[in-house]
Amino acid sequence: MKKTILFILLLLSTIARLEAMAVSDSTARVLQLLDRTIEQKETYHAQLEQRIGQLKKQLYASTDPRKQYNLCGSLFTQYLHYQADSSLYYIQRKRELLPQLQLQELESDVIINTVEVMGVIGMYNEALLELEKIHPNQLSEEQLAYYYRTCRAYCGWLADYTPNKATKSHYQQITDAYRDSILLMTSSQIPDRDIVLAEKKLLAHRPEEAIAILQHYACDKADLKHHAFHHYTFAEAYGTLGETDPQIYHLAKAAVCDLQRAVREYASLQKLAKLMYDEGDYERAYRYLTCSMEDAVACNARLRFLEVTEFYPIIDRAYQAQLREKHVLMRNMLICVSVLVLLLIVSTVYLYYWMKKLQVMRRHLHEANRQLVSTNQNLEEAGKIKEAYIGRYLDKCVGYLDKLEQYRRSLEKLAMASKIDDLFKAIRSEQFLQDERKTFYYEFDKSFLELFPHFIEDFNGLLLEEGKIFPKKNELLNTELRIFALIRLGVTDSTRIAHFLGYSLATVYNYRSKVRNKASGDKERFEQQVMQL
Repeated sequence: MKKTILFILLLLSTIARLEAMAVSDSTARVLQLLDRTIEQKETYHAQLEQRIGQLKKQLYASTDPRKQYNLCGSLFTQYLHYQADSSLYYIQRKRELLPQLQLQELESDVIINTVEVMGVIGMYNEALLELEKIHPNQLSEEQLAYYYRTCRAYCGWLADYTPNKATKSHYQQITDAYRDSILLMTSSQIPDRDIVLAEKKLLAHRPEEAIAILQHYACDKADLKHHAFHHYTFAEAYGTLGETDPQIYHLAKAAVCDLQRAVREYASLQKLAKLMYDEGDYERAYRYLTCSMEDAVACNARLRFLEVTEFYPIIDRAYQAQLREKHVLMRNMLICVSVLVLLLIVSTVYLYYWMKKLQVMRRHLHEANRQLVSTNQNLEEAGKIKEAYIGRYLDKCVGYLDKLEQYRRSLEKLAMASKIDDLFKAIRSEQFLQDERKTFYYEFDKSFLELFPHFIEDFNGLLLEEGKIFPKKNELLNTELRIFALIRLGVTDSTRIAHFLGYSLATVYNYRSKVRNKASGDKERFEQQVMQL
């Protein structure tokens, strides 16, 4: 009983959890797309590795320092959010090529590149030292825009990394100041401008205005990088408003873009993992956070790794607890299924037992029916025999009465005529009885063969070839056949047979023994077989 109650409670809690994490159809579809994208992550990584491999081949084949510098810059960009240590290596390669190029402005690019990759790795003090080497008034407009973006990212990292609220607010204000600088430097036609403007609205606690700006945002569909930034900023705006479903939707879209770009340093997936944890979807939360941790470690993105490890134990405990609940639920279900299977086996064995018993009963019933049919046939046959013989018996009785009357009158005539000698002669004569017995046997034989026309043939089928018995030319049955004809009619007592045929008991016994010894089969069952002909 306790196990049943526990099973019901677990089932109800699972249903409640599913209802709690219900999301809209569009969000559910995006989450499914994200799940498939995570499964295909290695494919996107392989594609990036292929592009990197092609760039490396071009680099090793080139002898032009300027082309080598540009190829190292491309490799730096490809590795920046994928494998930061390799990105730092190609910055060093660019630095080594500077003396050959003798271009002052390229040194500033290398320094800003170094700051950017150090920020990903988490070397914030070293990044600050590099930034101090830059003289903004000596940069071109394009370099200045790049410098402001890097400074904004650097201060944003510090704000995210700092636990102290006052210090965090300080860095956020500096970050916002760099946003102003970016807006002054960036053309209104560049997509990045709308995202930066939306970020300023969010910092000013005006998420509705940020959403309005982002809704009019448009960029090239193939530009996954800006799509990721756009959806991430959208999610931040909805998060400020407390609208969870659209926040999940846009974080999932941003994560899909990040994974399809084959980057390993990102913030969207771990934030989505926290939301999925809050929604009760522990399995997705655990999977997303595990993916984020793997990528952060592979990229050597220290800040992202710290973000993941801060929340990972909580989600891991919840996920393990959910797994234990599932195991308990599965165990209880397995117990229930096992009980049902056991009951099914018992029912099957019980049914099999009764089927076998029914089969035996049917076999007995069939045998009883067969015996009943045989008995009915025998009774029908006996009835026919009785009917035939009773009719003939009555006819013979009437005939014998008539003959006795005629015999009495003939004797009366002899007496009246005083023919005493003839009278005594007639009385002493046995001719009359012999004739009547002969006629009686003829009528018996005729009646029997009418009832059993194949008796002689079937009877000889029970005998050896040399022992077969056939009547003479003018006979219907001979003595041996007549004895066994009586046995076929059910008269098996030798005394009655001897009386019927007018023979001695020894004579009848000798005939029966003689014929039985000629049987082709079991001699003990010979007469029983005769009775079944």
